Amino acid sequence: MPANTLPRTGLPGPTSWLLLGGTTLGSLDILFAFAFWAPQGVTLTRILQSIAAGLLGRPSYEGGIATAWLGAGLHYFIATMMVLACYLVARRFPGLLRRPLVFGPLYGLLLYGVMNFIVLPLSAAGTPDFANAAWVTSSIAMHAVFGWICFVFARRALAASRP
Repeated sequence: MPANTLPRTGLPGPTSWLLLGGTTLGSLDILFAFAFWAPQGVTLTRILQSIAAGLLGRPSYEGGIATAWLGAGLHYFIATMMVLACYLVARRFPGLLRRPLVFGPLYGLLLYGVMNFIVLPLSAAGTPDFANAAWVTSSIAMHAVFGWICFVFARRALAASRP
């Protein structure tokens, strides 16, 4: 049997890279949000409940730890879908991955726009409040980093999907 037809053992496949990317992205995003809001007295439970509010609306804040866990699950699912979307686009346009420091931040800014101007307004959470300039500014900057992270893991997943 030729070596190029042997199964690759021990090496992560594309699904592993996508899941690791979603976990990394989701964790860094939660860490960022907590680092920003904790000094203002906002708990991690409250941050996670605000994510669950996308499905449940205001009642998510009355659901205790159960809605916080729901928010965490939703958050990691969304983060994984962001990495997956990047991977799917990269499969069609692999040249994008050759310039991750250019296209990654642009993808992150696209993610920020889609989440804040399309997804959230259509969700039970409603239109986001843009009154806190420090949050908006730092969130936009972090989304540029998040886009780069998506590109890093999409690139690895794409490489793992090739024989």
